[in-house]
Amino acid sequence: MKQDLRQHTDLKRGLCQQEVERRRQAGEYNEQLERTTKSYQAIVRDNLFTLFNLINIILAALVFITGNYRNMLFMGVVLSNLAIGIFQEIRSKRVLDRLSLLSANHVQVLRDGKAIQITLEEIVLDDLLVLANGDQIPCDAIVVQGKLECNESLVTGEAEVIRKEEGSFLYSGSFVISGKCMAQVCAVGKETYVHTILGHAKQVRRHPSQLRDAINFIIKTASIVIVPMGCLLIAKQLFVTHATLYDAISGTVAGVLGMIPEGLVLLTSVALAVGTINLARNQTLVQELYCIETLARVDTICFDKTGTLTQGTMKVERVLPIGDGDVKTILAHFFHDLEDNNATAQALRDYVPAQSDWDCVDTLPFSSVRKASAVTYREQGTYLIGAYDFLFAQKDPAIQRQIEQQAVGGKRVVVLAHSDRPIAEDLKTMNSTLIALIVLSDPIRKEAPRILEYFYAQGVDIKIISGDDVHTVQEIAQRSQVRHADAYVDASTLKEEELEEALERYTVFGRVTPMQKKNMIAALKRKGHITAMTGDGVNDVMALKEADCSIAMAQGSEAAKNIANLVLLDSDFSHLPQIVNEGRRVINNIQRTASLFLVKTTFSVILSLLTLFFIPVYPFEPIQLTLISTVSIGMPSFFLALEPNHERVQGNFLVNVFRNALPGALCVVLMIFYVYALTAIEPMSQDLISTMCVLLAGCSSLAVLFHVCLPFNRNRAVIFAVMCALFLACICVPYLDDWFMLMDLSMQQLIFVLIGIAAIPIVQKGLYALCDRLLFDRFLK
Repeated sequence: MKQDLRQHTDLKRGLCQQEVERRRQAGEYNEQLERTTKSYQAIVRDNLFTLFNLINIILAALVFITGNYRNMLFMGVVLSNLAIGIFQEIRSKRVLDRLSLLSANHVQVLRDGKAIQITLEEIVLDDLLVLANGDQIPCDAIVVQGKLECNESLVTGEAEVIRKEEGSFLYSGSFVISGKCMAQVCAVGKETYVHTILGHAKQVRRHPSQLRDAINFIIKTASIVIVPMGCLLIAKQLFVTHATLYDAISGTVAGVLGMIPEGLVLLTSVALAVGTINLARNQTLVQELYCIETLARVDTICFDKTGTLTQGTMKVERVLPIGDGDVKTILAHFFHDLEDNNATAQALRDYVPAQSDWDCVDTLPFSSVRKASAVTYREQGTYLIGAYDFLFAQKDPAIQRQIEQQAVGGKRVVVLAHSDRPIAEDLKTMNSTLIALIVLSDPIRKEAPRILEYFYAQGVDIKIISGDDVHTVQEIAQRSQVRHADAYVDASTLKEEELEEALERYTVFGRVTPMQKKNMIAALKRKGHITAMTGDGVNDVMALKEADCSIAMAQGSEAAKNIANLVLLDSDFSHLPQIVNEGRRVINNIQRTASLFLVKTTFSVILSLLTLFFIPVYPFEPIQLTLISTVSIGMPSFFLALEPNHERVQGNFLVNVFRNALPGALCVVLMIFYVYALTAIEPMSQDLISTMCVLLAGCSSLAVLFHVCLPFNRNRAVIFAVMCALFLACICVPYLDDWFMLMDLSMQQLIFVLIGIAAIPIVQKGLYALCDRLLFDRFLK
């Protein structure tokens, strides 16, 4: 892409404050097109203007026409749901906004002659960006000084390392893997090549979620059914059975009202909002809402060694001289002239103070692909630091044994070498001479063995993938108590077509390139695994993007944090079990309570169809259906959705929900048939039929609640008992029964109802067994 600068900003001064203000007023700033949370207006709009709310308003208007205003009680439930949904989303937004502010991505720019840190939105056109290893490029820019290497895979799909020198174009969304440069911004906000900054990688692939897909399926199906079914119901009752307008409207409103699963949407929103708040309390920023669910379903986690199993803070343990040369003097000059800022470079800078009296003519920054860096001096020649295997074509067995001895102790070894030749494309061709072995250590996190044991107990497989020497990685894995750590392999010896087989055989992988990390995740997914990846470096970015759920440490690179679904703000590895447990709580509780909502939706659809062909009038009044749904669904689901529940997530969400809902719904329908069958023995008015239907449908729904609460604990027992007592009060207490339009039953009618109630547990048990055998077992195998 060719783009020219409209002006050349002073490389020593940058923009002044007045120039920045003029550009902001002109709208030439880097507006962020995607934010972590919705605006307050969007929250209110998305909760208020929904199809189901529109249908509820129409139903309320129809009931208003009849003059029976108590049948509009359902609007109180609707308004309560609306208020709760808005409140929880705003509460979640405030928490996440505070965390996002703490973890906001920053970039270094030159202004008024000083290098300062600013947020991405503060960047203006013509700003001078100072970019280094690990940075994600925030907007389109052109290199004006220095050089670097970029990975543009998130923009172009190609994973090759691209060298950028003066005059080169930098794509927003790509990231720096080595080097340092100053680049002038040439396009911001909507004018950038990819039209977005942080969100681009997330937009490429929709995050997988059974929960979201199942809820959308339910809502879409209900939306398709409701309108035509409502029209057919009122037409049939008015023109076929010649019911009164009052009865036709009441029956239609009750039928349509029962089919709306709007509480399910509220339940999901509240559960996810509370989940994000709970994770925020544990210093975990959720950047993709449904990743909470994905992590709870993960069966394979890939850990990068550095920064996850280890603390990510390197320290020079010792230097082992091999050839001629003053190692400390060489290192002092090398890391003065090389601007690498990775953990190894920082450790070596701490080891020896910088010196600057040699004439540097060329540098090659470290990259995870070549695993080495180099500096050429006019008189002293070229010095190289990196992995022994990547600098020397001919290996010395004695040197390899020394390196392996250190690696077996969990130490990382880099070599210092010298060459009379300038820096070459292939560093192995430079005929280098070995000067010294530099031994570094990275302490293991104390909590690592405990966290790994937690995942093993949950049936989650662990893979360790690292760019370090395989013996070092294996020793760290062994000391971290990774199971089967003795099954290890040097990934540089593997061909791409061998990865799938290697992943079955090995647990620990060393010398893994960034592209191999991505391909390993892809291979696991092809095998049907749900994968998670943790990392903190720029070399982990492609794998983080590929994984079903990605977790980054806040102390890591900006690129890794931008891509990750979850960011551990205190870089504390021990939060992972809490994240998994929170995901399980959300899924299990929504799964448990969604079946309650679908009982009502399912039996309402079936009863509406029966009303079209067999039953003259829909058997419920709207206020009666509100009573049933409140005591058996609305109130208990709210409490059940928020209780602790850390059981392992198993099976398909939609299948599990309907496995509980369908038998309960069929039991309600059979009870309605039972009541209409009784009319052959004793003719009854529609009011008496409705009363008996309410009693039996309510008890059937409470029986489903009983089944959903299994196994009982104290909270569930209290919830169930309170709901039963509330239902009993509403049907027995004077004035309350009149309010819900319930009639007094004769002794014979009461006996018939009690017989039906006694049969409910037996009928439901049989229906559960029958549905499992005929429908659900094939899905669960």
